[in-house]
Amino acid sequence: MKLSWSDVTPEAVWLNRRSFMAGAAAGAATLSAGSALALSGAPSRLSTDEKPNSFEEITNYNNFYEFGFGKEDPARYSDAMTTDPWSVEIGGMVERPGSYGVEDLAPENALEERIYRLRCVEAWSMVIPWLGVPLASALNKAGVEPGAKFVRFETLYRPEEMRAQRGGGIDWPYHEGLRIDEAMHPLTILATGLYDKPMPNQNGAPIRLVVPWKYGFKSIKSIVKITLTDSQPSTSWETLQPREYGFYANVNPEVDHPRWSQATERRIGAGLLGGRQDTLMFNGYGDQVADLYAGMDLAKNY
Repeated sequence: MKLSWSDVTPEAVWLNRRSFMAGAAAGAATLSAGSALALSGAPSRLSTDEKPNSFEEITNYNNFYEFGFGKEDPARYSDAMTTDPWSVEIGGMVERPGSYGVEDLAPENALEERIYRLRCVEAWSMVIPWLGVPLASALNKAGVEPGAKFVRFETLYRPEEMRAQRGGGIDWPYHEGLRIDEAMHPLTILATGLYDKPMPNQNGAPIRLVVPWKYGFKSIKSIVKITLTDSQPSTSWETLQPREYGFYANVNPEVDHPRWSQATERRIGAGLLGGRQDTLMFNGYGDQVADLYAGMDLAKNY
């Protein structure tokens, strides 16, 4: 599904709605009845108060290499991806393995609005108003066994709909991983929408991961498989370029990428005179997540 700006709530209206909702009871939904594509989420104390990027910026400047390596390729080609029906297979070290529907993992009445900073490893950034649920709530439905230490995620593999999968370059299907404490952290969500709309295809429809303190490539899109395991899983970028991309991929302005600095970032939409801004440790979420890495050498565990 590719949405245009005219399909979504005008940004000014959305911002006014957010101001209203901040003072309303949690969970209040203000969208008009009968709007088939409308979603809403309860405001969250975990949201940033930074101004979100526009819907057009968020949906037209993407990395989703299954559709091409250009920033506009996902918006141009992702219409071909079928997202209904959809299910996510959860297996490995869980008590209730099986195939779960998106509505089971992220029911609409449980959605929260999480306005998060997104920092790409390529040194650009956005602010995005996601709609989603804590990943922990979804994993608990499957029942995490005590010995599970890691979570592996896998993206849809469908070359007939995802044109770049017909070629090489990446070991398809794309796969990622988290430690179990990272996966169960309150900031980590499964997102099914943004800007009060179902997730556009180019942003990872119908369900994707969002881990705001890590570089964007960790937030795997269009998830079809989640596996709990007791050993650290391989990840696509670490396998492809281990010297450049580590398993952890925490946003860290003190550890440069081998080919560019990570000290600053370009905010998409800031304009030619917008300049660059300093990158924050853990993308500004250090107060919430730094304890996860106490005692670790983050230069080695990048």
